[in-house]
Amino acid sequence: MTDDVRVETVPENLAGERLDRALARMFPEYSRTRLKDWLVEGFVTVNGGPMRPKDLVSGGERVRLQPQAALSVTSRPERLDLDVVYEDSHLMVVDKPPGLVVHPGAGNLRGTLMNGLLHRVPGLADLPRAGIVHRLDKDTSGLLLIGKTLTAHTALVRQMSAREISRRYVAVCVGVLTGGGTIDAPIARHPVDRLRMSVQDGGKPAVTHYRVLRRFAAHTYISVRLESGRTHQIRVHFAWRRHPLVGDPVYGGRLAIPAGAGAELKEVLRSFRRQALHASQLQFTHPASGESLAFEATVPADLETLVQALGRDAAA
Repeated sequence: MTDDVRVETVPENLAGERLDRALARMFPEYSRTRLKDWLVEGFVTVNGGPMRPKDLVSGGERVRLQPQAALSVTSRPERLDLDVVYEDSHLMVVDKPPGLVVHPGAGNLRGTLMNGLLHRVPGLADLPRAGIVHRLDKDTSGLLLIGKTLTAHTALVRQMSAREISRRYVAVCVGVLTGGGTIDAPIARHPVDRLRMSVQDGGKPAVTHYRVLRRFAAHTYISVRLESGRTHQIRVHFAWRRHPLVGDPVYGGRLAIPAGAGAELKEVLRSFRRQALHASQLQFTHPASGESLAFEATVPADLETLVQALGRDAAA
């Protein structure tokens, strides 16, 4: 069990509502899906007995809720040197380096961010995905948000679903953009290559806003803000616009060396073997205090080297 037993009375203004919807209103710190599961499993009783999620409430019923741990994480804790930007009893913000896998999977059962989190905070084993609210691809660097309690994790996931968490990235794309803009194109699993995503009419809505930070001879340094959070969204959207991110091994195609590039830039481009993408800023509301929190992560050395080399080459 993760929290003390809760006993509440159904408010009269919820009379006529389905029980699962009434529970979501009464216990907003937990998701409706989680409450429904607990109801079915017998950890929620109404007037001392069971009820179905679709049953209607009359108001005045006595609800007893016994929250349960998720028990969904089976990864082994490992000591990892994590760059923790912020931590309190409710949440953590971590600056993930490029190359670090977030969740264990086939071929990556050890040495992931989740393994390191479980070592640092053993109680995360009781939370869905060890409290990780959102993800970054292995080779994308930057800020990640983790809820340390069931209540905090649920609240942060809700903020993410409601698009109340601001995430900003910096990236280097191929080609010279004339100005900022918005890419509004739905994304779905690629119909042939199931490891890739693609823009498709029947996909889920995906909106990416961007602005130009700096233009080079054949590349652009951009700031990106996500309105939605689809898998590989930034990478897919810019590749679809024919401005793939530098170094992207999945959506970038063959390495293109600009005509007239100097020796330094050629070497830097050839050695940059990940997508040039960094989650630089994160802003959200603290789930307990209600305070607005904002964090910024310094651009990692490899991406800074790329930007500087592009600048020197453009000025030559």
